[in-house]
Amino acid sequence: MYTGALEGIRVADFSLAWAGAYTSTLLTYLGAEVIKIESSRKPDHTRRFSMSTSAVFEGLDRSPIFNDINTNKLSVTIELSQPKGIELAKKLASVCDVVTQNMRPGVMERLGLSYEELKKVKPDIIYLSSSLRGSTGPERNYGGYAPNFAAVSGLSNITGYADDLPAGFMGEIDLMSATTAALGILAALNYRSLTGRGQHIDLSSSDAITALMGDVILDYTVNGRVQSRNGNVNGFMAPHNCYRCKGEDKWVSIVIASDEEWDDFCAALGNPEWAKEERFGDIYTRWQNQDELDRLIEEWTVNHTDYEVMEKLQKSGIAAVPSFSSMELCTDPHLEERSAWVEVNHPIIGKQTVTAPPWKLSVTPAQVYRPGPLLGEHNQYIFGELLGMSSTEIDRFIEEKVIY
Repeated sequence: MYTGALEGIRVADFSLAWAGAYTSTLLTYLGAEVIKIESSRKPDHTRRFSMSTSAVFEGLDRSPIFNDINTNKLSVTIELSQPKGIELAKKLASVCDVVTQNMRPGVMERLGLSYEELKKVKPDIIYLSSSLRGSTGPERNYGGYAPNFAAVSGLSNITGYADDLPAGFMGEIDLMSATTAALGILAALNYRSLTGRGQHIDLSSSDAITALMGDVILDYTVNGRVQSRNGNVNGFMAPHNCYRCKGEDKWVSIVIASDEEWDDFCAALGNPEWAKEERFGDIYTRWQNQDELDRLIEEWTVNHTDYEVMEKLQKSGIAAVPSFSSMELCTDPHLEERSAWVEVNHPIIGKQTVTAPPWKLSVTPAQVYRPGPLLGEHNQYIFGELLGMSSTEIDRFIEEKVIY
């Protein structure tokens, strides 16, 4: 069994999909024991299908999407539509340090599993509620997934080309919300270690995304300017764009942030005559003439592969990186060196490459040590060993479809 920085911390995870599930997965990387609570009647929907790819999976244990986003977890089945199921969930929460849930505001309260209720069975519980707009305010009842998080936050409106619609976002936004939620839980655990008190973390996923756009908010607050979509154009840097390279649909992003970098960039290109023109003489004039500058740079990049451009420019200290496809990301030498992916052996799916922890820790390394759980795989351990229920009681709850 892996032990890490959060060894001894146990989480009751009522969450689903990506934004909720990845929150607790991040905690497992640090050694927390996370118990995912579902039921056969209402499993996590990522066991059945993938919203982002429209894939549908046979059975409840064959989803590579679920496996990737729920590694290291344990799974129990509790039917929360039954009063005995609610009592069983409370009993489980009483031996946990953290509860996570991302249902629409009001659902857990109606079930009798609110923060106030669970605080009665575990006074120092840390309780995370994650939703689109938080559990207070006039928009508290809004439901939503990642595209809604991005739209309401304002991120969609500033992302895209000036003559096109706002960008659509999917799972990456869920993961940003989840990372914020995990950080909130870590802060709450630190607070509890100092004070002995738990707390309720009420996270608005859209607010978590808005918080990443500080420059946009500041621009409006100070200057009264409402930013919108402007492609890859930057407010003061040029070149700052994505340029076509040799090959089908191959591109590389290049950014020059100073006159010194411009000189190094020109040297890497062999100091072409056009780079010496007065209109490209300083950072301001380059910005004023960026359309023509982009055209000239692309005349060079189209004769080289994206990797050739990246390697040549990076050797000169210039920020340059290809626009990777999913396959290229999976085989990228840098990500491989960083062990961004790890292979697990799932009992139903078989060997699968999944996402590894996104950071390195020297003393307590973050790890993937177990595939995502089968539905109810750990019922006997959780109910029998952890909660001390007898075999007769467990069998009766199974027969009554409380454990289901």
